[in-house]
Order: sequence, then structure tokens, then C-alpha cells
Amino acid sequence: MLPIRRLLACTALICATALGPAASAQTDNAAGSGKDWWSHVRFLADDRLEGRNTGSESYLQAARYVAEQFKRAGALPAGSEGYLQPVKFQSRVLDEGRSSLTLMRGGTFEALAIGDDAVIGVRNGIAPNLEAPLVFAGYGLTVPENNYDDLAGLDLQGKIAVVLSGGPAAIPGALRSHYGSVAERWKFLKQAGAVGLITVQNPRIMDIPWERSKLLRFFPSMVLAESALQDAPDLVLTVGMNPASMDKLLAGSGVTFAQILAAADTEKPLPKFAIPAVLKAQVSVKSDTLTSANVAAMLPGSDPKLKNEYIVLSAHLDHLGIGEPIGGDRIYNGAMDNAAGVATLIDVAAGMRAQNLKLKRSVVFLAVCGEEKGLLGSKFFANRPTMRPLVANFNMDMFLPIHPLTRLTALGLEESNLAQPLRESAGQVGVTVISDPEPNRNSFVRSDQYSFIRTGVPALAFKFGYEKGSAEEKLQKAWLTTRYHAPSDDINQPVDLEAAAKFNRIIEGLLVRVANQSERPEWNAASFFKRFALTAPGGTPNPAASSRTGANAP
Repeated sequence: MLPIRRLLACTALICATALGPAASAQTDNAAGSGKDWWSHVRFLADDRLEGRNTGSESYLQAARYVAEQFKRAGALPAGSEGYLQPVKFQSRVLDEGRSSLTLMRGGTFEALAIGDDAVIGVRNGIAPNLEAPLVFAGYGLTVPENNYDDLAGLDLQGKIAVVLSGGPAAIPGALRSHYGSVAERWKFLKQAGAVGLITVQNPRIMDIPWERSKLLRFFPSMVLAESALQDAPDLVLTVGMNPASMDKLLAGSGVTFAQILAAADTEKPLPKFAIPAVLKAQVSVKSDTLTSANVAAMLPGSDPKLKNEYIVLSAHLDHLGIGEPIGGDRIYNGAMDNAAGVATLIDVAAGMRAQNLKLKRSVVFLAVCGEEKGLLGSKFFANRPTMRPLVANFNMDMFLPIHPLTRLTALGLEESNLAQPLRESAGQVGVTVISDPEPNRNSFVRSDQYSFIRTGVPALAFKFGYEKGSAEEKLQKAWLTTRYHAPSDDINQPVDLEAAAKFNRIIEGLLVRVANQSERPEWNAASFFKRFALTAPGGTPNPAASSRTGANAP
């Protein structure tokens, strides 16, 4: 637990022993060999930093390091509180000994094992006791723009909705992911009268095998302490179901999980039906409060008018910390997820200084906390910006430089005119920009660019791309299966430094183009997300978005 005064006091205190050898002066700029980039990854993902869990002492040590690197690159504190900007959280841990899930059918009782059969989420609301019937609601999606509604005709009043993650291919990927987020999905389920949500993933597109993903439940969950920034606090029961245990829920319905998956895999409508069972849930949670910090630095623009517009380069600094051992290792280092992204922030900032680049717009380098807890640090910054208007966001998260870079996936590519400067920058180094090849993985809403999108800021996020069926695809899928959210995502894994350096050049080139162009970034006219640039969630003019009311719009 880190009080605010301590975070503020330590902003300028960077001890030499904490910095280590990776803090040496830059010898390569962003167009270099990747060695300096890798030195930052090595420091941030070292065992000494214990996985950089939000709110921990090791996270604070990492934040100090990043602040010092931004300072050496000539970037100023981006706000009155200094480089380290405090964020308050409530931490929650499920008390499994006092929690249970039980299926009741005609006087019989069947316990669902927490961990083996299901996990109980504690990021949203909490009901100590809940007893309600179950309804399978397909994908549980309502997408008015596509005249699509899984809930039409379903009786969900007082019931728990059971849904399959993902959605039909007829709905554009970004829109599908947006409406499939818990906050958006719950709005419509709540209107239909539902009292809880059970989600099951399609095992064919799961990033992490259940036997490993179930271990993640032991890490603390968090919500922002400010209630106005909490998603779905009235969703009082969320459960993630093991696909292998789904037929326990469906028993007696006449429908098997294999039949549901077959419909999903062939793009046929999913069945919707009442499940002849009642779920009884008892949930006990241990709560605490803590403070962590975003790290924010700024390079002021040079143009008298455009310098008051801000482009945000973001990456999450936090990872999972110390958890259940896998192969005898308990430190979840987070090298690719996401020391790599933070290292790119540092490398781009240092490269700009080395080249003495003068950009017309101002640039904010933002390393956020709480991403692994639900994009919380970025949500706080996007909704409570220390400067405005924010006109664009470029987010680096687990871009995976584990093979040569020939294709670059851009999440949000179809939504704004940021696509053109990105293609120009990537084209200069022979890289082709592609759309998300697997939208049902919901990557569009799973990292910090989504926080900016929800406040109206045009944004892109990046992953190394691949062709379907290629060796690169197999390599990435193997990485997800074995290293994603595991202790093996450490500094002892193969990394392509040349590919990482090429990626950094693309990001630097994109930044230069957007910062120096005369017009602001804009949502495409047909983009669904354009609406968020007009109003904040409460219906008032959005303070963060790139509105047309002037460079210093309130």
C-alpha cells in the first residue's frame, strides 16, 4: 500500500542501485539496433522487479526507472504532480473458502468447483448471495447498428445470462468487440432484467489453456476508487466457465456445448433457450485500498497553435506480480507483456532527443498502471487528463517481436484517418499494414487504446501480423499457449531485436507525421466510435476528445 505523499515525494529520487546497468545513456536511437530497447526490457522484466504488480514496491521501482528515462530524454513532467501521477484503487480477492457455486435441479444439488469448473469475477459488483435460473442467450449481444439482438424474445427477468464470447462475423470486428465488452453487454442484459452473467470462451480461440488460466484467479482484482469510473457496478455476479464443464450447466436442456460450438464455427445462429437449472452463488470478498501511479512525461510542441494539442504514446507498465508457480517459477515477469511496450516509449523518446526532432504538436509519453486489472490506469488518465485536448493515441502492448516484421496488425485501422500516416511510415521500411485477423479474440477492447477510444480520441494499437497458416501465426499461437500470462514471459526467450528496432522506427515515423500534419486526426465519417468524440459518458461535452471547439477547449 503506497500513500500518495510517498509517490509524490519519490518522483525525483532515483537511486543508482535501483536503476542498474540498463539506465546507461542511450547509444542507439529509435532507428538503431534494438540493443538499448532490449536493455530496458531486461531491467523491467528482471526477477528483482517481481512482476511489477500494480501498487507494489516493485512497481514503484519500475515507475521511478521509467520516469528517469523520460527525464534523460528531455521530456518534462506531464502535469502538476510530476512524472508519477497517483491513481487510487480498491483491491479485491475472492475468499474461496467462503464462496461457492451450486447447480440445483429438481431437488438435486451439484457443486461447481471453483477453479476446475468455473471462476468467480470480482471486478464488478458483488452480491454475497444470489439464486437465479439460467438462460443461454447465444452471444448475449445487442448491436443496434446492425439490427442484431440476441436478447429479443428471451425471458431474462431475474435470471442469469449464459453467453459464448465473440460474435457473428457479419458484425464488424471492432463493433463486435465493443458491444461484447462486459460494460456494454451488461447495459442490454440489465435492460432485459438479467441479474448476472456467465461467460464461456470458444476453446478454439482461447489464448490460454484453462488449466493455466484458472491460476490467474489468485491475483488480486482491482477497481478504480472513484465510483464514477467503475464499469457495471450493478452487475453483481460474473462467472467465467471452463469450456470442458459447460455440459454440466446445459444438462437437461437438450443442447450440448459441442452443438453450440458447431453453430458458431459455421456462422449459424446460436440457439437460445432456458436451462432447467438454478444457480446458487455465495460470494465472499476481501477488500483493501491502495495507490499506484501512472508515469507521464511530455515533449512540448513547437508550433504556437498546434502545441496545445496532445498526442499520447501509451504502454502499460504493470504486470501480474508473484503468483502460483508454473514449472517452479512464481515471478510473472511480463517481458513481452509489457516491458517491451514501455521500452518502445523510452526508445522513441530518446531517439527524438538524439535526432533533435522538433514536432509541431506536443507528445505525451504515458506508462500506465492497472492495465492487467481492467485498463484502469489508462481509463483514469483518459477521463481525467492532465492536459487537453488529446487528439490521438498510439498504444504499444505485447506487440511480440518474436519473428521478422513484414506485416503489422493495427487495431482500429478502419476507424480513423490515422491509417494513412501509419501505412506511409510502415511502407518506408517495407512493412504491410493489415487489419485484425482474429477479431473474436477481442483485442480491440483488451488494451489501453480502448480507454481513449471510449472518451472520443482516435487511437491505434499494434501487433506483429502474419498470414493465415503461416509459420509466424503458429509461432505466435504457441507463444500465447505457453508464455502469455505465465512466468516464462521473461528475458530468457527468443526475441528478434532487428524486428523490434524496425517497429520502433515505424512508431517514430507515425508520430512525426501525425504531430506535424496541419489537420487534426479524425474519426472516419462512418465510424461508430465517432460518437464518443461528442459527449462524455454522462452526456456532457467530452473534455479529453479532439473536439472542434478550439485548441484549448475546456
